[in-house]
Amino acid sequence: MPAKSGTKEQTRAEVREPKQYCVIMHNDDFTTMDFVVEILMEIFHKDAASANAIMMKVHKGGSARVGVYPYDIAVTKVEAATTRARQEGFPFRMTVEEA
Repeated sequence: MPAKSGTKEQTRAEVREPKQYCVIMHNDDFTTMDFVVEILMEIFHKDAASANAIMMKVHKGGSARVGVYPYDIAVTKVEAATTRARQEGFPFRMTVEEA
């Protein structure tokens, strides 16, 4: 019968939170306000009041932060919004920046 060792090996796993990225929406003179609100509600899951407030901030200020997400989620949301905009014929533009 093998002898049991009295020592225990302890390993330490370092868990880091993923980097966060801001999704920025940019103003243009062609994309309709209704379309922007629709994108904010359907893709970014904003309520109507928040979507309208963000849309007005983009309209008046030129751009606004829509949300902060891990990279893959941010890029996926931007791609979904951009694809939908192109289907509707809008030059809608969003960017992803490290938070």
